[in-house]
Amino acid sequence: MANIKSAKKRVLIAEANRLRNNAFKTSIKTATKKALELAGSEDKEALNAAISKVYQLCDKAVVKGILHKNTAARKKSRLVLAIKKLAANA
Repeated sequence: MANIKSAKKRVLIAEANRLRNNAFKTSIKTATKKALELAGSEDKEALNAAISKVYQLCDKAVVKGILHKNTAARKKSRLVLAIKKLAANA
């Protein structure tokens, strides 16, 4: 553990940021799973809303510095490819 007061504070802040970032990443994963579940259904409006939500969360994560912009782009691209693949099989 750090001895200097400012270093101790940075440790606490870094831990709080880590927990916040993990929660945000988890919300992206959850939204992606919901979009993939809706891909098999007939409700196109709900699917479009779910895809939009994933895009929104990914873009927000990039702005906040949680994800790199290429990582967010890859996640969005893979989601759309997976949805198209599920739609083709259905």
